[in-house]
Amino acid sequence: MPRGSRRESGSGPSQRALRTGELVRHAVAEVLSRGDVHDPVIETHLITVPEVKMSPDLRQATIYIMPLGGHDEKEVLAALERNKRYLRGEIARRVNMKFAPDIRFRIDDRFDEADRIDKLLRSPQVQRDLDAKREAANDETRDEDE
Repeated sequence: MPRGSRRESGSGPSQRALRTGELVRHAVAEVLSRGDVHDPVIETHLITVPEVKMSPDLRQATIYIMPLGGHDEKEVLAALERNKRYLRGEIARRVNMKFAPDIRFRIDDRFDEADRIDKLLRSPQVQRDLDAKREAANDETRDEDE
């Protein structure tokens, strides 16, 4: 069996990529929380690193970040880009890998998406549909009881 053919494409990241992504996430979070990056924008913001996605060959790391409160996202992203070389070196030093991955930063928009879904679920149209389903279920239960 050729190497890598055991997994179907599109079935998600390998255990190795997930484990490496988590190690990189911890390394970046530690560097940011300790204040090791000397940049005025980074020093004045608390930055969360909720996820790191690794490419299948582990040579590319996409680091998802979120400044506390979601403020100054573009400025924080630009500051991280300015300090990418230093952060890549710290990742290489802290995570035992054959090659230090190229890194890129993205804003984590999962919280925005969760808010959008929550607002949709609370909308009057959805509530009306849910109430109609509940009423139908109650009618069905009453019919069975009789």
